[in-house]
Amino acid sequence: MTAARNSRTSTADLAGHDSGRRMAYLALAAAGCSWGTGFYFAKVALTEMGVGHMLVYRFAFGCLGLLPVAFRIRTLPRASDVLLFLIAAALYIPIQFLVQFEGLARTTASHASLMVGTLPLTLAIAAVVFTHERLDRVGWSMIVVSTIGAILIVLQAHAGRNVSGGPSLIGDLLVLGSLFAGVAWVLVTQRVMHAGHGYSSVVMTVYVVFLGSAMLFLWVFVADGPPPVHLSTRVWLALAAQGFLATTAATLLWNWGLRRIPAARAGIFVNFEPVVGSILGVTLLGESLGPVAVLGGLLIVGAATIFSVRKPATIGAQDDIA
Repeated sequence: MTAARNSRTSTADLAGHDSGRRMAYLALAAAGCSWGTGFYFAKVALTEMGVGHMLVYRFAFGCLGLLPVAFRIRTLPRASDVLLFLIAAALYIPIQFLVQFEGLARTTASHASLMVGTLPLTLAIAAVVFTHERLDRVGWSMIVVSTIGAILIVLQAHAGRNVSGGPSLIGDLLVLGSLFAGVAWVLVTQRVMHAGHGYSSVVMTVYVVFLGSAMLFLWVFVADGPPPVHLSTRVWLALAAQGFLATTAATLLWNWGLRRIPAARAGIFVNFEPVVGSILGVTLLGESLGPVAVLGGLLIVGAATIFSVRKPATIGAQDDIA
């Protein structure tokens, strides 16, 4: 009788674990799709303002969307963890987004989105170096394939650099460089939510977004002055969508999923961002992707997909994080 009960309990626990993992994957996928809309809405907003002011509005709306959640939080960061919160906030918002969207202002939404496809494998390398996760021969092969894809996209951008409004080498490289800040943010965030720190994904999201936004606002107001207020309805809607969808919803969903899935495996869902971003850039902004860029994008997304969905030997000892 006891053995039968234990067996039923184990089966129920396993089913619950699988269900929770599927929900975490869905949350990460939804976050990737939400982030994918960001490049399109940013291109709309950049027609009437600069990068810094566009980001001020984006994160002002993002903070507004988080206010109902923030009022319910009763947890304060421990003194020993304040520095980690500040580092995560700086990496996520002012460093990553200022560099990334300065790049977007100089290239196309489609190119910028495809460059983001290198992030999952970049994150895997960082996990190997900094958290001692294991990467086998196939994993390293996929890194090489992804790197070739990024080079192909940059080469096409270089060839088309004189085309007004088209992709540019400096734009693509700035977007690519911003991903290193993104990878560092993911690793710091996961460390804060685990390893004895124990903060929930909601707590992490609220503090990081509010702290990072404050840093961004200070920088932009000193460097560029106050943002313009006489904007078209189309731009106001794009800014609100960036804040509520591509910031509030995306960050909450991502941190909730990251609380339950290892960082290197979660990275695959970032590839929803280049897919959605490229589709929006081509269909709504009238952008075009040359055959070289398409091939590069396929190599990036394909390599990251193979790397992340295959049964590892690649990622540490645990498949999921409780």
